[in-house]
Formats: sequence, structure tokens, C-alpha cells
Amino acid sequence: MSAWNKLKLLTLISTITMPLAFAASNSSMPLISESSTTYQAKFTQLESNANGRLGIMAINTANNQQIEYRSNELFPFCSTGKVMVVGAILKASESNTQLMQRQLHYSKQDTESSGYAPITKQHIADGMNVSALSQAAIAYSDNGAMNQLLQLLGGPQAITSYARSLGDNKFNLVRTEPQLNTAIPNDERDTTTPAAMALSLQKLGLGTALDKKQQTRLQEWLKANTTGDKRIRAGVPKGWTVGDKTGTGSYGTTNDIAVIWPPHAKPIVLVVYFTQNKKDAKPNDQVIAQATKIVIDEFATASKK
Repeated sequence: MSAWNKLKLLTLISTITMPLAFAASNSSMPLISESSTTYQAKFTQLESNANGRLGIMAINTANNQQIEYRSNELFPFCSTGKVMVVGAILKASESNTQLMQRQLHYSKQDTESSGYAPITKQHIADGMNVSALSQAAIAYSDNGAMNQLLQLLGGPQAITSYARSLGDNKFNLVRTEPQLNTAIPNDERDTTTPAAMALSLQKLGLGTALDKKQQTRLQEWLKANTTGDKRIRAGVPKGWTVGDKTGTGSYGTTNDIAVIWPPHAKPIVLVVYFTQNKKDAKPNDQVIAQATKIVIDEFATASKK
């Protein structure tokens, strides 16, 4: 049996079992109606039910099939932008072999002002090296770590410039943590498009933007993420491996970007961004999980044609 046929079999099995799981875990939100016959219609219904704006870009690297929904609209990236920052750090470490072991020191005020510093706040006395800060930024979404890495690289503009070097003309980092998470509608600061982020993530996580050693590190940190269990990870079949980076901000902004490794098949790159109109709206993990399931089901359906 070919790798893709194995993927089809696993996915078809999942379509039998996963709706029951979703019905139990997402009872507060209506499931997508079976009458929505196209994935575009399903995304539109999901978006409408959730009272927000949804952006999706998915790439099946086995055949380059793409699934898009508002993929060229700007969305606040929030902490998903940490992947670009750590990507820039890893790139710099290719020529500066001592960079990852460099010890950085910071103050209690640095951690408190960052808004969220679960790891860096534990090391105020001794500091952390660049490798540990990078891991904290990805796996724990530590804002204090993000700000230290930004300062080391030369600030937000340096990261935007790095994105340009990847061919990404949309990523626009302007502020530091936590200000970059304001997610104000129509504010182009700290935004990107799902399409641009997906292509950049593909280059960093699977392509040639990083040397193999650095890329493996990034993959390991993404796989070790502790903040995404209810988002993309909740929408894939059991047994699939996910390396992801979440992002959360004002206006109910709920994001997740991931490289997904199905068993016996090539990876899928997925970006799901969601934002709302009310500043105090709550994050909605279920939207991300359900959008992910639609993507996986569509890839499986397309493979049968």
C-alpha cells in the first residue's frame, strides 16, 4: 500500500470516529452542517457561527495541493510570530557557532512587563542562554524570552527584514511583547497573511531556509509546544504528530500554525488565524480545531478523485 493510500485509510477511519469526539468536546458550538458540500462553504459557516473572521492556508507537501480561505487577507499574528524570531536566531547561529550558548541576563521588570513569562521569571538571578530562550519562546510562548531575543537581533524591524529574506513580503513586526497582541481591526502593525506565514513556515520547518541541524531544533521545539492541545492538535486524527505555535490576543484573536506529520505520509503545513470584532471577545479554540478537521477531511477527499 502506498504512503498516500495509508494516509487515506487513516483519515477515512478518523472521519468515522472524530465527529463523535467533536460532538462531545464542542457542544457549545454547532458542528458544520452536512449540507455544506464544499470546504469553502464549511469555512464560511464556521466563521459565521463563531462571529469572527477566519483565515486559512494549508499545503499538502505530498502533491502541493493547497486549501485557502481569506488566505491573502491580513491578520494579527500574535505569538505565532515567535517562529519568525526564532528562525532568525537559528539562521544567525549557522555562522556564529557560539550564539546559542550565549548567556543573556535580564531583570524582574523585564519579565513582568512582558505580560507572560513562565520560564524566564524562574531565571532572573542566573539568566538564560539563547538556546533555552528560543525553546521557551516556542514551547511555552514566553514573552520575556521573545523580547530578549528581539533585543539581541536588533528589534522588530530586524525580524521583518529577515522575513523579507525568505521572500515573505507580508510579515510586519512593529512592536514587542505584549503590545503586539492588541489585534485592533484594520491595524496593519504586527500582521501577516495566512498564505505568507504558511510559505515561511514551510521554508523554515521543512525547506532550505535553515541548515538541517537548526531545522531539526526548530521542529523539536514546535513538537514540544505546551500551549496548543485544544487547537490544531485537537483537529487531527490520533497518532499524527503536530509541531505548532499558538498565538492569542485581544478581539478574541485565536491563532495556530503548524507542521503536521501524518503516519507514512509527507507533512502538511497549516496556518489558521481567527479574530473577532469585540475587544473583550474570548479566544475560541474550537474554531481552530474544527477548521483543522475540515482541512484534513478535504485533503483525504481530494486524494480519492
